Amino acid sequence: MDKRFIRFLFVGGINTLFGYALFAFLIYLKFHYSLAVLFGTFLGILFNFRTTGKIVFNNMDNTLLWRFVGVYAVTYLVNVACLKVFDIYKVNILFAGALLVLPVAALSFLLQKKFVFPQGLK
Repeated sequence: MDKRFIRFLFVGGINTLFGYALFAFLIYLKFHYSLAVLFGTFLGILFNFRTTGKIVFNNMDNTLLWRFVGVYAVTYLVNVACLKVFDIYKVNILFAGALLVLPVAALSFLLQKKFVFPQGLK
């Protein structure tokens, strides 16, 4: 397994816990799931950019932030689309969100490796 992916999971785990806790809290407050995902994603982006860049890819180039945000935009749209499908089939949104954590994380890693930090630490 790619060592960067292990580091990505470690760094992402911290951000994911924060993001999912915020998502669950906002769902509890009756926010629509698309807004709950948006706020959870937005608040984790800057922290995750720094830690992912440094710890996972050994790259602190701030000019890559917009590419990083682009990856988050794609993963946000994928996440919301999947949640919409779960919602159509009346699957509990909190359960659906939990099911999507790892697949969305894997997609995020692959996109960051290819488009944001392609010259990162091996």
